[in-house]
Amino acid sequence: MQWLCSLWDHVFLRFVAVGMLNTAFGYGVYAVFILLELPRPAALAIATVMGVLFNFKTTGRIVFGSRDNRLLLRFVLVYAVMYGLNTGLLELLCRKVGLGSLVGQAIVLPVVVMVTFLAMKTFVFRGGNRHGPDPQEAD
Repeated sequence: MQWLCSLWDHVFLRFVAVGMLNTAFGYGVYAVFILLELPRPAALAIATVMGVLFNFKTTGRIVFGSRDNRLLLRFVLVYAVMYGLNTGLLELLCRKVGLGSLVGQAIVLPVVVMVTFLAMKTFVFRGGNRHGPDPQEAD
């Protein structure tokens, strides 16, 4: 069990773990709206907005040890850029390669995850607690 705690000390691994939860949430919202036959950009926009609201606290607190609500604007800016990247790559895969919306998004996700981590680490939560939240800190 100690090896698991040791892994948790790595910011990228925490980001991936929390990102899996966040991604499942966002992809689930996206899939629901695709299945309801909304256009891809609209489904992606709704999933992105809902995901940003859900992700801000989980990523800030669990991954970077931050409770600073003043970072929300930077966080939102990163997600706006990621929306553009995501939409562009998804449209490329769907229109030019001929993939379906759900498969295309599943392929785009790893790229968006890596770029998002770099942006969060260097632009949003720079200088944050790299060892996660203080377990003694009260909510």
